[in-house]
Amino acid sequence: MDKPQQEVDPNLLNNLRSTLGVLELDQSSQLYRDVVTICDHFENPGFRIAVFGPFNYGKSTLLNALLGKRTLPIDLIPSTGAAIHVRYGEELSSHITLTDGTEIREQGTELLKQYAILDNHRCMRSDVASVTVYCSHPFLQTGVEFLDLPGTNDQEAQNILVREQLLTADLVVQVLDSRQLMTLGERENLRDWLLDRGIETVVFVVNFLNLLTLEEQKEVYSRLRFVAESFRAQLPNNVSNLYQVDALPALRARLKGDTAAAQTSGLATFESALQTIVAAQQEKTAIRLPRVLAIAAQLKEILEAKIQEVSTELVTLQQKHNTKLEIKQKAQKLIQQGFSASVSDFQSWLYLPKLLERYQSEVALALQQGIFSTQETGKFQQEARDYQQAIIDWVTKACEFFEQQTPAELAIDFLEAPQVDVPKPPPATPQSTNVAPVAVATGIGWVLGGPVGAAVVGGASYVLKKSTQKQQQDSSTTPTSQQVTQVYEDAAKEYLTRFSTEAFSTLQQYEEAVAQIINFPVSIEPLKMTAQHHHLQLLQTLLASLN
Repeated sequence: MDKPQQEVDPNLLNNLRSTLGVLELDQSSQLYRDVVTICDHFENPGFRIAVFGPFNYGKSTLLNALLGKRTLPIDLIPSTGAAIHVRYGEELSSHITLTDGTEIREQGTELLKQYAILDNHRCMRSDVASVTVYCSHPFLQTGVEFLDLPGTNDQEAQNILVREQLLTADLVVQVLDSRQLMTLGERENLRDWLLDRGIETVVFVVNFLNLLTLEEQKEVYSRLRFVAESFRAQLPNNVSNLYQVDALPALRARLKGDTAAAQTSGLATFESALQTIVAAQQEKTAIRLPRVLAIAAQLKEILEAKIQEVSTELVTLQQKHNTKLEIKQKAQKLIQQGFSASVSDFQSWLYLPKLLERYQSEVALALQQGIFSTQETGKFQQEARDYQQAIIDWVTKACEFFEQQTPAELAIDFLEAPQVDVPKPPPATPQSTNVAPVAVATGIGWVLGGPVGAAVVGGASYVLKKSTQKQQQDSSTTPTSQQVTQVYEDAAKEYLTRFSTEAFSTLQQYEEAVAQIINFPVSIEPLKMTAQHHHLQLLQTLLASLN
């Protein structure tokens, strides 16, 4: 009975890519490159067969034998310095893409000698992005693509390239040398590069068996069968995963058209097995899915570790925040109490009956003596400034503690001094030659700025005129000292009344302006904690999607 095909969530690949970004993996890391590689390959409609093994194991020779011509470069020294893709084309040609985007096309395969072999230091060219050979072989026409990989166990750069490209192979052909059977390095590569990454479709091809004696061949083949069973691939039941192919004799036989020699070299049997495997694996999801799941498992492990790390950091941040919050709440309570007390004290001081009781006589006397302008350091103004400054100090503390922008300062206007005009007495008569005229005029008093002063002058003058109107009706009467004093008392009362009204209004507006600062919501979560919460939520969402 056929195994049911496993379905792939179409969002899985997108989730893998998203996880890369959230985890901020180094783009040069193996895991990052593996995720990008397998996600891109999963959507590839072709069937890719990669030939894999150490240098000098005959990988390119084996492929040339399968293709029936000297398509790929072969020599006595390690030569393949790039991953060479062999695809179907009407005629033999080569296509080189450089890392700067330049594309080079040419008939034949001479280009490979320049761009696809190792240099004198046995290193790959760093400017080559991809190498593709087009060949008219009928097996390739079915959608099959061969991938000739550089030899392993030589340079780290080649190993990295091979490890990455193996993820893109739907079938891996592991070439073995019968003269040094399954080295420790080869076993480690099978485990670390293939099985642990979900690459389970592996076929072993033993080369150079023809160079051994019959007894040696039997012993080697017996040992290889045991090794192959340990790495049993997911292949059709009637297909083996171990083949003997003498690559160089097989190539020579194909070039000569010697079918019998090709058969005895083991090439025909191996070729038939490849065709059977490809035909049985039309649905490639079953092959590719284990690799996606293996990579997803690695990402899940990193996600879980990251979630634990962020959660621990959040706990620490929360503890620090709670400590700071407690301090801020206590400080806010003190600031609110201090601000409210200062405002209340100032309002009590501005209460008109108390203001008149304390300062009406003082202001009236200053007006009468013409020294109102010298009161800038007087008790009245100094006390008003002290109350004002006490309120401002609490607001400043709130701004500093809660890191808020300082508002416009509280500005209590000290109004312009009223103009007081005392009427002159009538012309002197013989009976009144000893009576001296009385005329007093005072100037401007205290001004701290504001829109109120100019309006007060007219108002105060109006009050004084009304106060003296009755006296002016009788022009024959000279104002008495008591009457003059009363005029100044009335002017002082009018001034203090307006000052109290305007100060109360300004104070109320200031309270409204600073309310948000004084009552700043100290329980607000810091931006770093909010960002970490969002980060944690995103990590958990990605983990759930991978699960």
